[in-house]
Amino acid sequence: MIEILHHGAVTGVTGSCHELRLMGLAADAPDPDKTPAILIDCGLFQGQETGRGASSTDLSIDFPIGHIRALVVTHVHIDHVGRIPYLLAAGFSGPIICSEPSAIMLPEILEDALKVGFTRDRALIERVLDLIRSRLVPVSYGQWCEVFAESAGKLQVRLQRAGHILGSAYVECEADTGAESERIVFSGDLGARHSPLLPEPLPPERADRLVIESTYGDKDHEDRETRRYRLKQVLEHALEDGGTVIIPAFSIGRTQELLYEIEGLIAEFGDQAVAGERVWEDLEIVVDSPLAAEFTRIYRDLKPFWDDEAQALVRAGRHPLSFEQLTVINSHEDHLNAVDYLARSHRPCVVLAGSGMCAGGRVVNYLKAMLGDQRNDVLFVGYQAAGTPGRDILAWGPRGGWVELDGERYDIRARVHQVGGYSAHAGQGDLLRFVEGIPEAPREIRVVHGEQHAKAAFCAALQARLTSRVLVP
Repeated sequence: MIEILHHGAVTGVTGSCHELRLMGLAADAPDPDKTPAILIDCGLFQGQETGRGASSTDLSIDFPIGHIRALVVTHVHIDHVGRIPYLLAAGFSGPIICSEPSAIMLPEILEDALKVGFTRDRALIERVLDLIRSRLVPVSYGQWCEVFAESAGKLQVRLQRAGHILGSAYVECEADTGAESERIVFSGDLGARHSPLLPEPLPPERADRLVIESTYGDKDHEDRETRRYRLKQVLEHALEDGGTVIIPAFSIGRTQELLYEIEGLIAEFGDQAVAGERVWEDLEIVVDSPLAAEFTRIYRDLKPFWDDEAQALVRAGRHPLSFEQLTVINSHEDHLNAVDYLARSHRPCVVLAGSGMCAGGRVVNYLKAMLGDQRNDVLFVGYQAAGTPGRDILAWGPRGGWVELDGERYDIRARVHQVGGYSAHAGQGDLLRFVEGIPEAPREIRVVHGEQHAKAAFCAALQARLTSRVLVP
């Protein structure tokens, strides 16, 4: 028997963690080590979720791990990798299989997570990171990797581009117990079509069973031209009245895609006047996040993984992630000075700062200082989980409401916008194209990683098109 278990991302969109277990001939054996298994991701819970009582403080590994032979990482967003240190602390001793770019980025993202939520002890952090580095097994896209071959069965995995962030992958699992053989695919997070920088995902050649995300299973994103035009409008507002556009951006993926698009707008409209004597080239872009700056550097270093359009710009002499108007802020002192200066000045500026859901990080200081001024704008380009300040700003900002930040209420007078097309997640149409592109429909599709209404809408869309058994775990 080949069993799929879910240890996260079933009551919401965070905490991704799934288990593929091969029971083989040892199905009735009392020793769990005779039922080898792998984990797909081991992520942190964020915001509020129901059912498991999960939250950002729920770091427990509340399932047996003695039989887990390997962890396969789809990508390095914290809701997919944030509990890895706790998995190691619980006794996991197997390899961590991931793509080549993810192997470079994973220690970086976990170092930041450890500093925030685990310990400030530098020596302890380095020991944990060294242990993680020693376990990493980078695998090229499209290459089969044997995970185990035992009496209970054998398993190999293959990573394919998912188009979500740099290094993201969906996972094909070829499982064989002797009595049965299956190809099981875990989507991880899939990217939207026509996203900047990364090629879009291609469907697998086969999937007997499919576990697929549904973050935006109930809606489609704007097309690229529409979202680029809307981004342009928001930035023009900053140029018109000398305001600041605050973009709560995730350090990996959206920050780099936005820089790419903003550089393109400045290159196209650079000397065109917007208000009075202000031109597009006057717009300053600030990345106020050491982590985002580091990942932007890594993105630049990994140009071979960019899509054809981005590589063509580089050959033409453009620098989409490093241009004249871009400033990076690293120190906390410079950060505080920037907040104070921009709040008082009338200098048009775009600030990209974490965290993406406004649940912490430097973006909170910008929001506290600037939400009350109608010259400013807040632009959301990513998913805002229930229970996060980002969700509250999105819900109450357009109604002239307030948001609670660090225990205090702040009135929202700044304009609030959402441009969904810059989400790193596939929309409903993208997800359906991925599933329908599989030559023979999976016999079973499990819909995870979505809020209840999104999962329900996506299930209904799948059932209307396919004869597959569609279920929500």
